[in-house]
Amino acid sequence: MAITLHGIGIGGGVAIGHAHVLSHDEIEIAHYTIAEADVARELARFEAAVRHACQELEALWGNIPENAPAELGAFLSLHIMLLNDHALTAEPQLIIETQRCNAEWALKQHLDTLLAQFDDIEEEYLRERRADVIQVTERIFKALAGHEARVPVPTRPDCILVAHDLSPADMVLFKDTEYAAFITDVGGPTSHTAILARSLDLPAVLALRHAQSLIREDELLIVDGEAGVVIVDPDEKVLAEYRARQNDWLVGQRALQDIRGAAAITRDGSEIELFANIELPDDTELALTNGATGIGLFRSEFLFLRDEDDLPTEHEQFDAYRAVAEAMQGKPVIIRTMDLGKDKIPKWQEESDAPNPALGLTGIRLCMAETQVFRTQLRALLRASAYGKIKLLVPMLSNVAEVRQTRRHVEEIKAQLRAEGVPFDEDIEIGGMIEVPAAAVAVAGFLKHLDFISIGTNDLIQYTLAVDRNDDTVSYLYDPLHPAVVQLLHHVISTANRLGKPVSMCGEMAGDPQLTLLLLGLGLKRFSMLPAQLLKVKQRILAAELPRLEAAIDDLLLADDAEAIRARLARLAG
Repeated sequence: MAITLHGIGIGGGVAIGHAHVLSHDEIEIAHYTIAEADVARELARFEAAVRHACQELEALWGNIPENAPAELGAFLSLHIMLLNDHALTAEPQLIIETQRCNAEWALKQHLDTLLAQFDDIEEEYLRERRADVIQVTERIFKALAGHEARVPVPTRPDCILVAHDLSPADMVLFKDTEYAAFITDVGGPTSHTAILARSLDLPAVLALRHAQSLIREDELLIVDGEAGVVIVDPDEKVLAEYRARQNDWLVGQRALQDIRGAAAITRDGSEIELFANIELPDDTELALTNGATGIGLFRSEFLFLRDEDDLPTEHEQFDAYRAVAEAMQGKPVIIRTMDLGKDKIPKWQEESDAPNPALGLTGIRLCMAETQVFRTQLRALLRASAYGKIKLLVPMLSNVAEVRQTRRHVEEIKAQLRAEGVPFDEDIEIGGMIEVPAAAVAVAGFLKHLDFISIGTNDLIQYTLAVDRNDDTVSYLYDPLHPAVVQLLHHVISTANRLGKPVSMCGEMAGDPQLTLLLLGLGLKRFSMLPAQLLKVKQRILAAELPRLEAAIDDLLLADDAEAIRARLARLAG
């Protein structure tokens, strides 16, 4: 009998194949007291397990296949960094010494504390890093128990992997087999499994809850990565329908590869810029491979969110920024200054007791409060600007005074660098993120003091609609096609175009091919998105006719609800 499971769809397309169920071994955690004389031996046992786990990951990292996605190495490096992090390993050692308990129990107590802290994080990407901490500690638990890393044995070439969760290390172990799809019980749209699935262009469905226990080895599966549906043991009629869909998807994938090297030019000859959003310096390779003509958003937070008490030095930051600038070979690189606060609280910053951190000391506000930290970052960015076409992007602007203060800091640091004989780009451009409704409404005033703007739709939509998209009770209200959102975007884009200032969009709307025609009609000419989304958006651009889209915008702006806007967009696409 066929069973249909629903989860979170990651990556379009359909896969049909047979299940390979990866066992999920729950590790029993014993709790016992040790004698005072055995404390040193238990500490040594814990340290040896951490070393063993780290050596396993380092061996896997050195064995990453050449054709693996760039993110795979980055995630493995993150796990290695966590294992070497004093913040992860010091507390269990202290618990062993003070409570005189076994290493497993000490590690479990610390893990429980960390997971409780993750549960309080609102920002989706950071909350998903919870899985990385679990996987790293599981590796230590296995080393303490004397277990080796699991190595799955695929049963056939059309395998669909069924797992509770997948770690980056698991992905390396699968390097010799081409899986048709992934499905997991847990995970979200920004988990490492999701990111890797997008990079590999594989259909995946996550957060299925009980798929691993319901699905049997070799059972026939259909995975619809677009709808987020998994069908177990489908009948012949359903199977025939999905085989036709799969064939259409494969034809579409081949068509995407054909346009990889094409310029993003509409049918009427309008050139559109397609930039990439990246998290780490190594992501530039994937951006270039997918045809990005620049980096529209390089999030610098990764340097500040490490689990260390000390801040990243100017030289550490300079190395990271220069690496991206040099890798892009003269193409634009827009680097956002540290966007911290809210739920992204670095270890070096004291915990905030603000009643609503999302409306408190965050983004540029935190930069102005932590002036020395901000100035160190600006020095590193200015120094790196001598090695490529770097532009600065200031997050969370809400008033023009913040722009003036930023420019004042930049000019003072430029004077310092000139006096020191340090080269930098004298004409470096400074842009602002439009993600607060106040900045969107008053955008003309901001544009007098900025060289360009970038629309961060993720926060702009949340603040405009007063909806936390990560809150299941209200997330259904988060809608990028709400008339207020569309009208606000129209105001920002048309104002920037009228004043002759470049405007881009780096939020998730920019990477959604279903919204490409809307954004083109609103006058957007620069899109920035995850590298894996570039070709799908480019395909929409190549088939678009700007005059037709622009002529339809006035009618679309008159719609009074999101469904009416969707219907009019569907007619445009047809």
